[in-house]
Amino acid sequence: MSYLRLEALSRRFSAVAGVFDLSLSVERGRTLALLGPSGSGKTTTLRLLGGFESLDGGRILVDGEDVAPLRPERRRFGMVFQHYALFPHLDVGENVAFGLASLGVRGVEAERRIAESLALVDLAGFERRMVGALSGGQQQRVALARALAPEPRILLLDEPLSNLDPALRERTRRELRALIRRIGITTVIVTHEQEDAFDLGDVVAVLRQGRLEQVGTPEELYQAPATSFVASFIGRASWLRGVRAGDRILVEGTEWRFGAGAGGGAPGEVRIMIRPEALRFAPVDPSGLSGTVTDRRFAGATAFFLIHTAGGQVVEISAPPSAAAVGDRVSLFPVGDPADTGAVMHCFPAESL
Repeated sequence: MSYLRLEALSRRFSAVAGVFDLSLSVERGRTLALLGPSGSGKTTTLRLLGGFESLDGGRILVDGEDVAPLRPERRRFGMVFQHYALFPHLDVGENVAFGLASLGVRGVEAERRIAESLALVDLAGFERRMVGALSGGQQQRVALARALAPEPRILLLDEPLSNLDPALRERTRRELRALIRRIGITTVIVTHEQEDAFDLGDVVAVLRQGRLEQVGTPEELYQAPATSFVASFIGRASWLRGVRAGDRILVEGTEWRFGAGAGGGAPGEVRIMIRPEALRFAPVDPSGLSGTVTDRRFAGATAFFLIHTAGGQVVEISAPPSAAAVGDRVSLFPVGDPADTGAVMHCFPAESL
């Protein structure tokens, strides 16, 4: 297991595209998920790590050694590409052996590594199978075995679940998480899917236009977003206009109180990020935020309701499916004690959005 540190990585394609002064670290045996929308720089970062793009600046340290000057094959990084890059005319064993040949590993030693790598991914005995006869999840594991066969220090995964259907994706993600933890290899994974990042990453780095917005555990990103972008990008959220005065927020004349850290700051106009679970329904009450239910989406044990407020704003609320019907007039109140609202309601200056 190796310790990975990125120091001020830069790769500029234009003034707005690339990676800019990115610094991150991954502890030994842990998984870092790079999460962001298209064009955020996450795949470029992975290619910089693998040596497939040249750095304009910065260092890539593995256990204190700067590997940036080294060619890809000398970095001892394993790479699983988005579309696996398997060779359909070769069988499973030959695909796994492909990365060993360039290292001069042949014969009995190559056979040993192939067998061990396939056993690691629960494909023992699959050496003579053709990859075209395998399921999507099995093909992914072959690609993973090929990356593991050279015994890499770091494992890099580029959107490894993107071409799987939803049912297979969930099962494969669960298997991949268990596999990475069983092997204990330091891993960097790129994804644009929040669910994949939260499920696979011990820590998640949110990127935007090549810059780091926030890094933390999934819980930290959800409960304490550092910027309005992270608040919008992570989880479901609605935004309401309000006016802040100390720990009090006025929303269309209704007063709400926030827990420590959620409502502090200079007085003035704010935008409030609200998770669907942050508000509750109540009968029409002048002390609550009044509105009308305009849409209801059933989601099993819960449902998501769209509320149009009297002031023309829109907020999404989660509640039991029988809580209200389309057309009902309701009043909304924060859920629970004000000290608890910091995890689901956050204020940002109006100009930050």
